Amino acid sequence: MSKKAVRTDKAPAPAGAYSQGVVVGGFLYTAGFGPQDPETGQVAPTVGEQTTQVLADIAAVLAEHGLTLDDVVKSTVRLENLKADFPEFDAVYEQHFTAPYPVRTTVGSDLANILVEIDVVAKLRD
Repeated sequence: MSKKAVRTDKAPAPAGAYSQGVVVGGFLYTAGFGPQDPETGQVAPTVGEQTTQVLADIAAVLAEHGLTLDDVVKSTVRLENLKADFPEFDAVYEQHFTAPYPVRTTVGSDLANILVEIDVVAKLRD
């Protein structure tokens, strides 16, 4: 098994010993991205704005390997305030994907001063 790291300056740099993305076995797996703007480090105040930023960061990593959000088959979402923020999050999330939507797991999580974190698995194109 060989794996290849995927890296872009258009998404936040890793804050530890992990890759932004890894390609292995016909899939690209991303790290969990929070909503930091990669240029300024700023975090928007609402879950909708944060979701938009997270998905832009993920799209940037996917683009480094010629993929888009349409290639995503699985996502895992962590929300700080699952009950309160889910409707706004889901409305924004839905705008970034097309049917058939990726399968998704959404959980509540104690996040470090952010409202949303998302990681995805995308199928490589043949």
